[in-house]
Amino acid sequence: MSTLPTWVKDYAHAHEQRVSTQPWVNELRQEALERFASEGWPSRKIEAWRHTSMLPMEQRSFEAAFEDFDRNAVKARVDQLKKIDPQGFWAVFINGQLDDQLSHLQGFNPRGTCVNVSELLSSDDAQAKERIQEKWGQASDGFTTQALNLAFATQGMYVHVPEGVELQETLHIVHVHAQADGASFSRSIFDVEDNAHLKVVEHHVSTVEESGLNNTMSRAWVGAHGNFFHLRLQQENTQTVHLSGLQAFQDKDSHLETHSLSLGAGLGRSEIETNFDGENGYALLNGLYFVDGRRHIDHNTVMNHNVPHCLSHEYFRGIMDDRGRGVFTGRIRVAEGADGTDAIQRSDSLLLAKMARADTRPELEIFADDVKCAHGATVGKIDEDSLFYLRARGLSAEQSRDLLIYAFATEVIDRIKPDHLRKAVTSGVQQLLPGGLEIAQEQL
Repeated sequence: MSTLPTWVKDYAHAHEQRVSTQPWVNELRQEALERFASEGWPSRKIEAWRHTSMLPMEQRSFEAAFEDFDRNAVKARVDQLKKIDPQGFWAVFINGQLDDQLSHLQGFNPRGTCVNVSELLSSDDAQAKERIQEKWGQASDGFTTQALNLAFATQGMYVHVPEGVELQETLHIVHVHAQADGASFSRSIFDVEDNAHLKVVEHHVSTVEESGLNNTMSRAWVGAHGNFFHLRLQQENTQTVHLSGLQAFQDKDSHLETHSLSLGAGLGRSEIETNFDGENGYALLNGLYFVDGRRHIDHNTVMNHNVPHCLSHEYFRGIMDDRGRGVFTGRIRVAEGADGTDAIQRSDSLLLAKMARADTRPELEIFADDVKCAHGATVGKIDEDSLFYLRARGLSAEQSRDLLIYAFATEVIDRIKPDHLRKAVTSGVQQLLPGGLEIAQEQL
């Protein structure tokens, strides 16, 4: 039996003073807090957390994030991000609070709905309540990290794309960690109806060097023949704890494409789950993570093939240096009667130092007969013959090493089809290559 950490109690009190929500939200919040108090942070006793323990979090504390931050630094960082896509829509959250001045959402709503979830959670309108309540989630969902999110998240984006609407512009959701020891929680809902298209990019950045906690959750519904593109680019400072999740539900003939790029944070855990609830659905899960120093990054994915004739492709690559540790656990679950399932899962890890560590666990759980499922995993170091080949052609040892690292990463990067997003990810990877930046740029 656990109890709430002191900082969680203090946060809950501050939360009550600042936020006004409907009774059903308050009831869910209390249920989630009670669950967290009972179960505590996930430990290695939980199989899905076997390689990542959150128990050290019991020794850490965070504060409710307020508006005490360097606004000039935040604006400069956001302006830099906006150069990626000047024509896109931008929702900027600073310490978990939507900033109207830095956001740009004008022009979206005539073709759908794009609002802060706080507007729906506090509204006494019956229609608004119905739109958000059925998709908001339950205290029993996921692990206690998600319960903590449910307890405190009152901001995020609610996005509804009506049937037949194909949005060409990309919605960028920026989460800025701008306060030392600040904790922020957000929860977004994406509702993509039949034959509708939506592209979303989540940016996670820091403008301070001190620690913080960023806990975000996204839930998506993709209708029949719908298309949902999602990319998460995580570049927070090395003191930050990053907890994020994406849970998707796919109808027949739907298309889901999600890319997870974890290039920052000291301790990070990303959970991705998709559920095929209609036949002939397709999902691509694509990921890259870079870990150095004593950083620890964990990706946990679940593919639930609940119905027949669905196709899923999953590819993750990790680069570990120094004493960094990368964890990947991927489960493909094929339910009884889900015949015709075609699923591929691949995980590759590159170790750059003797003390670097990779833990990779591909899992198949199959309850149907007529299926094609395959998984594979590799862990290795830089090929010495390739290194010698580049050195023999005039590159320095550092340039040769970094060019091979970059080449390892490009297989993941090349699956990101929008050019401006692929270039943004490429730039983020290049910044991690101290000697190979110029060499890598020449390959574009």
